[in-house]
Amino acid sequence: MKIVPSKKMSLFTPAIFGDLKNHAKQQEAKGMKMIDLSLGSPDLPPHAKIREHLSYRAGLAESYGYTLTGTQRFYEAVSRYYKRRSNVDLDPASEIIQTIGSQEGLVHLPIAFCDPGDIVLSTNPAYVAYDAGIHLAGATPYYMPQTADNDYLPDLDAVPEEIAQKAKLLILNLPGNPVPAMPSIAYFEKVIAFAKKYNIIILHDAAYSEFYFTGDGPISFLATPGAKEVGMEINSLSKSFSLAGTRIAYIAGNAEMISILKQLKSNLDFGIFEPIQDAAVVALDNAEEITADLRATFSERHKTLMNGLHTLGWDAAPSEGGMFVWAKYPYDIDCTELAFKLIEQAGIVTVPGTVFGSAGQGYLRLALVQPNEMLQEAVDRLAQVQLAPQKS
Repeated sequence: MKIVPSKKMSLFTPAIFGDLKNHAKQQEAKGMKMIDLSLGSPDLPPHAKIREHLSYRAGLAESYGYTLTGTQRFYEAVSRYYKRRSNVDLDPASEIIQTIGSQEGLVHLPIAFCDPGDIVLSTNPAYVAYDAGIHLAGATPYYMPQTADNDYLPDLDAVPEEIAQKAKLLILNLPGNPVPAMPSIAYFEKVIAFAKKYNIIILHDAAYSEFYFTGDGPISFLATPGAKEVGMEINSLSKSFSLAGTRIAYIAGNAEMISILKQLKSNLDFGIFEPIQDAAVVALDNAEEITADLRATFSERHKTLMNGLHTLGWDAAPSEGGMFVWAKYPYDIDCTELAFKLIEQAGIVTVPGTVFGSAGQGYLRLALVQPNEMLQEAVDRLAQVQLAPQKS
């Protein structure tokens, strides 16, 4: 029997993460101690309140049926969270939909709004799920530049008029992955004006919104006047609440858009395990306490790695939040080749910039997912790396 994949499968190339892990294991077998800064998976455990409630609910016999959708308790908790943290009013019944993690939501969302050939505005570099969703819908990506001149914010002014006129969807991610650029209400106001002018749906990926190191609170796209007229915000409990393995997230915003997503989702899944939903309620209702500790930890890690890389001559993109450092290295070498050499020479696992797009050549992404002392050790090891410097 001859098995032939669909033509669309050519758009979904295997991720490099497995190859990096395997290479790291080979070096570990030779005695090299690894410092893994690759995946953005939180190393901090969920708060005890969350774990205890999840354990209790999982022990109840009645917890094992289909949920079909998000529970009312979950939607009301999201609504309370937005009101407390960002002063945003959300109707739990019509302006929120639950997704099985933000990855699932991001990949499926373009199907609901884009036809084959429609243009989706994204960035290069960007989180890999964006392109996956765009390709699945048969849409065409157009990449907005992110440069230091624009504080690494996606440059709307660089989008040609003919592209803007044809665009159906705009995906933003602030603070970002891999580039941890920070949003502002002023920038979001510009985005909303752009969306209204060209009739473009906005999706803001707020997965790292609680990872801010200055200011009094997260900056939500939905807190900007007019935001719910043009778009939505997707957020996950994976990062802020260390619930990556539970796979629970939500999309909030424009009620008509949410209704369309509900129609799509009703054909895709039967909901999330109810104890996970109830644990998420505990997380959201205790967000201030839980995320304060998170920010204190990651702020210190951020300082350690940023200062260390700058001392070594790396050009790390300045940031005031996020879970990653996006750094231009000072060596004359392809970024993928460098990632494997750093595993061999220094025992450090990173992600080559081109994983996130062609503009990532010359960069590595480093995740702040190790204790402070391990990040300092990583800097010390990098100081011993023997590679040719970049040509002047």
